[in-house]
Amino acid sequence: MKSTAKLLKGGSFKFLAHLGAVVTVSAWGSSFLSSKVLMEDGGFTPVELFIYRFACAYVLLLLLTCRKRLLALNWRDELSFVACGVCACSLYFITENVALLHTTAGNVSLLSGISPLFTTLLMGIVYKIRIGGGKILGSIVAFGGVACVVLASGAGLEIHPLGDLLALSSAMSWAVYSIVVKRLMPLYNSFFITRKIFLYGVLSGLPLLLMQKEPLHLLLLVDVAQPQYLVNFLFLVMMCSVAAYLIWNETMKSLGAVTANNYLYGQPIVTMVLATLIFNEPVTLLGICGCILIIGGLIISDKLPEIRLRRR
Repeated sequence: MKSTAKLLKGGSFKFLAHLGAVVTVSAWGSSFLSSKVLMEDGGFTPVELFIYRFACAYVLLLLLTCRKRLLALNWRDELSFVACGVCACSLYFITENVALLHTTAGNVSLLSGISPLFTTLLMGIVYKIRIGGGKILGSIVAFGGVACVVLASGAGLEIHPLGDLLALSSAMSWAVYSIVVKRLMPLYNSFFITRKIFLYGVLSGLPLLLMQKEPLHLLLLVDVAQPQYLVNFLFLVMMCSVAAYLIWNETMKSLGAVTANNYLYGQPIVTMVLATLIFNEPVTLLGICGCILIIGGLIISDKLPEIRLRRR
């Protein structure tokens, strides 16, 4: 009875972890709408929006969590948090946004979406973990689905070396974050980890904001006559930053970096659905096939290794 209860409890936690991954990816997949309002309508630059968003998220977490501990247990961990902040925040967001200036949106969507595959490969190399064939196959199938969704959106794929390399750098930076944070997760809770990541993300991106020649748009967030800017900004801060990163770190603890990151392939599905509902973009057969491949890849990645174990 005890073993059965323990198994059911473990299954419940795993279900919640999968649900958390879906919620997080849905939030990140829909964040482009709020970012679009703030950048295209409000005039916020990518660097400016990044700094405001994660600075507010850091302050909120600082108020909610244990404020007594500000530093990690040792300098090695502190430097690891610096790396996580740069890779998961400033480098990831800024390179992705700058890439859009030098290549097509389709290239950025596809190349940035390869980060789960990078994570799978790096996990095997750094931690010398034998990655099951199911996870590799599932990742490849899901990435093929991403390619179908991107092509179905009408975004052309052309070769633009600078922009394409920046998009790949964005994908690699997220993979590096996933590898580094894996060592920190058993030592610190998710609130502390997320708070440190936001802090070093903001500090590393701040020099770029200070070098910005364009005027700042901070006052728009308190303009009563235009509340849409504050509403979209709060969504980015509270849901896409604070809640999503906290849930994501817990998800990686439960599912592992490889399985959790494979859920990132689902972001194009969210984007496609929202584009259909909000912008009335047509749903194509290629897009539907892409969604099926992405979901199939996630199932293969999660279930195929278990099937092999049972056969043995």
